[in-house]
Amino acid sequence: MRDMLDQLQTVTRRHFFERCGVGLGAIALGSLLGDPRAEANPLAPRAPHFRPKAKAVIFLFMAGGPSQLDLFVDKPLLREHHGQLPPKAYMEGKRFAFLKGTETLLASPRTFQRHGQCGQQLSDLLPHHAKIVDDVCWMHGLTTDVFNHGPAKIFVNSGSPQPGRPSMGSWVTYGLGSESADLPGFVVLQSGPRGPRGGSSLWSSGFLPTTYQGVPFRSGPEPILSLSSPAGMNRTRDRQFVDVVADLNRHRQDIVGDPEIATRIEAYEMAYRMQTSAPELMNIADEPQHVLDLYGAAPGKPSYANNCLLARRLVERGVRFIQLYHTNWDHHGGPTENLEQHLPQVCREVDQASAALVLDLKQRGLLDETLVVWGGEFGRTPMGEVRETTGRDHHIDGYSMWLAGGGVRPGLIFGETDELGLAAVEGVKHVHDLQATILHLLGLDHRRLTFRFQGRDFRLTDVHGHVIQEILT
Repeated sequence: MRDMLDQLQTVTRRHFFERCGVGLGAIALGSLLGDPRAEANPLAPRAPHFRPKAKAVIFLFMAGGPSQLDLFVDKPLLREHHGQLPPKAYMEGKRFAFLKGTETLLASPRTFQRHGQCGQQLSDLLPHHAKIVDDVCWMHGLTTDVFNHGPAKIFVNSGSPQPGRPSMGSWVTYGLGSESADLPGFVVLQSGPRGPRGGSSLWSSGFLPTTYQGVPFRSGPEPILSLSSPAGMNRTRDRQFVDVVADLNRHRQDIVGDPEIATRIEAYEMAYRMQTSAPELMNIADEPQHVLDLYGAAPGKPSYANNCLLARRLVERGVRFIQLYHTNWDHHGGPTENLEQHLPQVCREVDQASAALVLDLKQRGLLDETLVVWGGEFGRTPMGEVRETTGRDHHIDGYSMWLAGGGVRPGLIFGETDELGLAAVEGVKHVHDLQATILHLLGLDHRRLTFRFQGRDFRLTDVHGHVIQEILT
């Protein structure tokens, strides 16, 4: 053991002093010429299973469960029976988080109009969405299994309500890699008064190598914690440090053969590259004023609008999967979560920028190869909750999301709930179907994208899921 340590120290010192006099260009050239010390990048682009429609995904996650009945789906019969108990036949087998069974039907107070050639209904809370109705595929028959926030968010992202499985962005980067050389393949952006319930489990790589986990970016001059060099360090010394650590890790890898060590080596390399690329990415002040105005973005002021603009910039730089979480859409009623005051507020925070992202991607020729998804972990009930102000409970049996670009049929209204909004009755699709479809649009067969762990093959959709062929171009 002593001899091995002495040998390791000698090799490390030699490489350190040799590389102190070698520039980055020489190191890059050595990699191109097949230097055996150059590590294979686990995020290098990989061939899909078949020809993809989309190259990247932007998932606009409305954390808390947007009320489809106050945004996208007008129900005249619900207004007619407002204040009455729902029919018992409609309630059989239904599961809710907080309802006791005595709550009455709650009609939406919002005004609705049809927009575009497709005739999609929108409430007065989403005026900017009217600009993109014919660019979007509207899904109104979605269902899920889980009615509590944290597990439901994890379920949408990983296919399981329990933490520990890889998230969708991790599966995608595991299957396809990334086209970005100096940014992570999977980036997470957050806005709103707090983070989403479920936390880092929502972007975890689970049992996949940690290379594929989501990397949260923060607003401000230091988008990633501990990315900046300590005092007294410069780019040359940073490079020397990364190289020496890489040598130590390679030596250890030769001994134990642990693939996670390769992940560690690449993490150091990526961190070094991001010291330059990440601050440049986050500086939206270099965007033209008309673009900032389109999104409603303001440099230096963290917001959902800024994050939507950053999502477009990330796509331009080759990042594969970008997920934006915005809170709070959990409107049960109460002093801080009601439909009268707080639903309009959160709609104002996301309406303009969500529409701007679709319009901007389209104008730049990026929408055809970028899939944009908008929605939450579930919807809201047609019954109100008995609280001091108006709200709705969690609803898993019929809710709405929209998708745009990336091989999805624009201007399509797909799926429908019954006349009271209690259950999906047409175009009924499950969360696993949505997951299978997202992978399909990226050129991945959800049945073939697997990883063996603890003696069995796992996949994002577990043993479920069918591609929603009806919504594809």
